[in-house]
Amino acid sequence: MDWLNVILMAIGLAMDCCAVSVVQGLNEGRWHRCAILLAAIFGLFHAGMPLIGYYAGSLAVDFMHRYAPWIALVLLCGLGSKMIWESCHPHEGEQRRADWSLINLLTLAVATSIDVLATGLILVPYPDWLIPAVLTIGAITAGFSMAGYLTGVFIGKLRWNMELVGGLVLIALGVKIFIEGLCS
Repeated sequence: MDWLNVILMAIGLAMDCCAVSVVQGLNEGRWHRCAILLAAIFGLFHAGMPLIGYYAGSLAVDFMHRYAPWIALVLLCGLGSKMIWESCHPHEGEQRRADWSLINLLTLAVATSIDVLATGLILVPYPDWLIPAVLTIGAITAGFSMAGYLTGVFIGKLRWNMELVGGLVLIALGVKIFIEGLCS
């Protein structure tokens, strides 16, 4: 294990959070102070999951291998379907905005970080790298989440039905994680 491996691993793990953050930015369409909370929660969950995986060791392997793709599929497809439904049934006079409720942010964090649990198992043979890797994963995920949100805000200025696009992206992400989980 070396820094290059840790950084590349962290970047790869941050991509799901970046995609979901783009969706939040698309739906909000402007800067929102909760974007910092979004990035922080994603960073914390992505940092915490490898710790749990590391200490759970072999007990988590069977569970994660078996159920993580299903959990991610259900959570992301559920949220995506809700967004699509709301995009097709707007309330009179209501401007569309991202859902900044704590329950929504935590659901997104769990859905995007559950597969990161397995990363802790990769770190078992390298106990000296546990803390540097966890901190790097958390920081890079938070940074990519913020960059994704800002990208979504910029793209959101195009005036498309971004809630519909965002819902489709979340469903596609859930299906992608599910298929990857079944193939691994």
